[in-house]
Amino acid sequence: MAGQATVLEDGSRLSRLDHLLLGVERFLALISGLAVFGLMVLAVVSVSGRNAINAPLPGYVDWIEQAMPLIAFLGVSFVQRDGGHIRMDIVISRLRGRALWLFELISVVLILVLMLALVWGSWSHFDRSFDFGAPMWSRDSSIDIGIPLWPAKLLAPVAFSVLCARLILQIWGYGRAFVLGLENPVAVPLIQDTAAQAAAEAEQFEGQD
Repeated sequence: MAGQATVLEDGSRLSRLDHLLLGVERFLALISGLAVFGLMVLAVVSVSGRNAINAPLPGYVDWIEQAMPLIAFLGVSFVQRDGGHIRMDIVISRLRGRALWLFELISVVLILVLMLALVWGSWSHFDRSFDFGAPMWSRDSSIDIGIPLWPAKLLAPVAFSVLCARLILQIWGYGRAFVLGLENPVAVPLIQDTAAQAAAEAEQFEGQD
């Protein structure tokens, strides 16, 4: 399972690229959060309309379907950067030094291979839906109010491409740590143990006081 992680920075090129990509990831995560808030507003409008004037929001389910890729995909790279995805680290948590960086490197390489396949597949899915010659550039639309589906389908390859960029940076970081035998490499999530997590949480609460 995932623990709390920290990502170190310095003045190296890798760290600068990490910080640059982080800005993109934060922007996409913000859009994802706004999508969640937007769905909450739509739910209030739809329920209020049904109860007040017996007229729920038209196409409410269609808008939910369109927003799902925003919520599901846009924040995935941001979470990867901070090591927040769920994973089993029973073995990896016991490793130190080059052995740890090697196992992390192998796992990230495997994830990158999978994500490149998903980028290719999701782009093909989008390409089948998009057509410059069709009305609203779309070959398919939602069932209720006819919203074009290609914008939602485009979000998957875009978000996965950003994740691939993040994985490439992490491969660089773990590979550099493995070759140089670094103790605290930059641009990769350094998972904290239970004691370090407790100390960080205590420090955070002390700052709030």
